[in-house]
Amino acid sequence: MIRLDDATLTYPDGAGRITAVDHVSLTGKPGVVTGITGPSGSGKSSILALAATLIRPDSGHVWIGDVDAAKISRREATDLRRDRIGIVFQQSNLIASLTAREQVEVMGELGGHDERARRRLVRSHVEELLDSVGLAGQGGKRPAQLSGGQRQRVAIARALAHEPEVLLIDEPTSALDQERGAEIMELIHRLTHERNTSTLLVTHDLVHRKSLDELLTVVDGKITEHTTQHGASGASAAAAPSAS
Repeated sequence: MIRLDDATLTYPDGAGRITAVDHVSLTGKPGVVTGITGPSGSGKSSILALAATLIRPDSGHVWIGDVDAAKISRREATDLRRDRIGIVFQQSNLIASLTAREQVEVMGELGGHDERARRRLVRSHVEELLDSVGLAGQGGKRPAQLSGGQRQRVAIARALAHEPEVLLIDEPTSALDQERGAEIMELIHRLTHERNTSTLLVTHDLVHRKSLDELLTVVDGKITEHTTQHGASGASAAAAPSAS
């Protein structure tokens, strides 16, 4: 599970500071895809960066399971990302010289407290991961030989290689047409349920809304609306997201 508790983030702005995330509380529950949407500059990406432990909030808490990432060192945050968080960026960011299989296998080479165990874990289920994202038999292809949708599938498999409990995804359909985008969103939804990951997904494209279990709307750094597939909505729902 991932939980932001009253998190605030500011950036320098001339002589003062600008608030990017304003007392945000949210919970990403296991097996649930929680979408985050809002206008450009609303704070969506800053929320995702906090969740990814890439930056630390000015105040509040960022819980990854039982660890408060707002209170740990940079090195400990790096270890936390490597071991418990999977990240899919807006662009697939694949390495041009590596095959799809090698893109996933490289996740076993990131070191850590038990590097050998990590390497064994990743290599033991590379083919299963590629199959799960619809790329069975495509493991020997390099990025230039894959379509945009296939490259994004490789990126998803790579993010899941170390079996993270939290999956963070930034605009996964932005470079895809509507059909391919729908396929990627349905894939994320299925894998989240099958693997019981807590998935936060930033998106501006609500045509794929049916693939989200919950949707948070962010305006000026604040969550203004929280809707679910069951139709419950309202800012009050977002105010107490820790209830499961």
